[in-house]
Amino acid sequence: MASTTRPSGARLSTPGGPATEVESACPLDCPDSCSLSVTVRSGRLVSIDGARSNPTTNGYICAKVRRFGDRVYGPDRLRYPAIRRGRKGEGRFARVSWDEALETIVSRMQQVITESGAEAILPFSYGGSNGMLTQDAIDLLLWRRLGVSRLARTLCAAPTGAANMALYGKMASVTYQDYVHAKLIVLWGVNPSVSGLHLVPYIREAQKRGAALVVIDPRTTALARSADIHLAVRPGTDVAVALALHRYLFEQGLAAFAFLEQHATGADRLRERAYDWTIDRAAMTAGIDPQALGQAADLYARSQPALIRCGWGLERNRNGGNAVLAVLALPAVGGKFGVRGGGYSMSNSASWSIDRPWVDSPEPSTRVVNMNRLGRALTELDSPPVRVLFSYNCNPVASVPDQERIIKGLEREDLFTVVFEQVMTDTALYADVVLPATTFLEGYDFAKAYGPISLQMVRPVIDSVGEARPNADVFGELAQRLGVLTERDATGELDLIVRILADLPTAIGERLQSGERPEPPCGLAPVQFVDVFPNTPDRRVQLFPPELEAVAPEGLYRYQADPATARFPLALISPASDRTISSTLGELPRPDVKLTMHPDDAAQRGLDDRDTVRVFNELSEVQCPLAVSPSVPRGTVSLPKGVWRRSIKNGKTGTALVPDTLTDIGGGACFNDARVQVASLPVA
Repeated sequence: MASTTRPSGARLSTPGGPATEVESACPLDCPDSCSLSVTVRSGRLVSIDGARSNPTTNGYICAKVRRFGDRVYGPDRLRYPAIRRGRKGEGRFARVSWDEALETIVSRMQQVITESGAEAILPFSYGGSNGMLTQDAIDLLLWRRLGVSRLARTLCAAPTGAANMALYGKMASVTYQDYVHAKLIVLWGVNPSVSGLHLVPYIREAQKRGAALVVIDPRTTALARSADIHLAVRPGTDVAVALALHRYLFEQGLAAFAFLEQHATGADRLRERAYDWTIDRAAMTAGIDPQALGQAADLYARSQPALIRCGWGLERNRNGGNAVLAVLALPAVGGKFGVRGGGYSMSNSASWSIDRPWVDSPEPSTRVVNMNRLGRALTELDSPPVRVLFSYNCNPVASVPDQERIIKGLEREDLFTVVFEQVMTDTALYADVVLPATTFLEGYDFAKAYGPISLQMVRPVIDSVGEARPNADVFGELAQRLGVLTERDATGELDLIVRILADLPTAIGERLQSGERPEPPCGLAPVQFVDVFPNTPDRRVQLFPPELEAVAPEGLYRYQADPATARFPLALISPASDRTISSTLGELPRPDVKLTMHPDDAAQRGLDDRDTVRVFNELSEVQCPLAVSPSVPRGTVSLPKGVWRRSIKNGKTGTALVPDTLTDIGGGACFNDARVQVASLPVA
């Protein structure tokens, strides 16, 4: 097939022309997927605002995306391919042509395949801020056909995804617009004010209509301050709290026994596991008031419609999979389905039932590397060792656990590292070859929301900066040079978008091209157990799924004890902030990154607000200012997620303190299992 790729730097408007507004959509890793109105002059970005194509986001966007132009044209933007000339990590590179850069990569990959086999190549990506064109498209074809090591993408949503799939087959869940119908909203492990902010007006409207609000979160967030009940649970104890709610429902005769008989399997075994978790025991374990927990249990039992928004915060620990399993099982046991505004909200990304027929190569049976153990993969794997690392759509040095071990691996002189990125990230500093990637404002993609249900086309609205190229173009050329493409394969971005639109269901593809709003088979606001049912083999809720029981080391609905020790007694959490989307935009200037600590914990250590402290454990040490605040409970400290090394006094971020242990289900990251001590930093 002849290439139809867009030339690098192609002009999208006439130089010197008037400012125009162009509509697109935001694919960044947030549930909402805003429609955008981008003002452009002479092919350059002037401003970004919200459009009204997506009625849920309705013309309003977050401050993060409003300042995305600072990334597009900022000093850290990668504008051309380059090859390392200094030490790894030093960040000294020499500009080269695309042809030289690609030929260098292809030559090294071919050499490694010949000498060590293709499994010595490890592609490393996450792609939470990417759509169907820029993640798992031509890149996936390339990796599968070469037979490289496979990556288990478990940094986020692995435990939640595994639990949701096993219980309900990822049944479509309650969307934002139906929150106004709920009489009770439970926000569990989620903070929409900084991630998914378009949910907040619907929650506020529900409150105005008389809905009660329960927030279960270690921190006192903005929504927690306005909640009827706030349960500031100790990190890792959500499973105990959820099991106490189950026990209350069963033992008080408030469980939906008729519903369970008709629509569920495994209720008796769940009841047995929950029996020992009394309100008092769960409250003691979680460090919360038993009376407040009892009130929350009774409120949930007696409210109709009642809705649980299950977030991703509660999965980030050793009990993460079982916690999500227990939380998502509550609407079935409590009988909350079958009415608008009742049930649960989780990810709606599977609502479209879109597979990827344009990726027609089967997955090879090569070794699997869990991305949370990248440091070990780079320093310990043998037979063969990792000799080529190809990093794209992610920034592992800033976002993956065990930072120091990752850096040690990246410093290996015998490791050939390629980083395909938009800006010079913490990871790109260790690359042998850097390739400049386009941002979502410079290329095509499909933005699929996972809070509300929407699918939008992302369009290039500005000229490519420098020599930046889209993912599909680069992987298409690499695949051609490596000889793994066939005549039927797409070779680049424009080829691929034509292929995808042709493979999508006709109504969806035509509406996307015309700018209309497509609808999935389930509709845009489905009612659970009315419009949608479990996508499990028997269409029943699997409350005790055998496939999870087989892989959970401690069994299902089990609580594993807190890993705190006398030496490292404090739980370190890393919540999302209003500064970054994961680690995207972490290069931009920001106020000092501070550790937040409860006043009692600070006083016990002789610490004051604004002191410079050292946060440390057996893995590493982070040095930063202290913020003393009751917004975190005793025994818990907080550093924001997505921080880059340049923003921390000693160049080490919170991930340096996070162990590479895995969650009980799904092999996810245990960010909130970091246990630390905090002390004053001696004055030099």
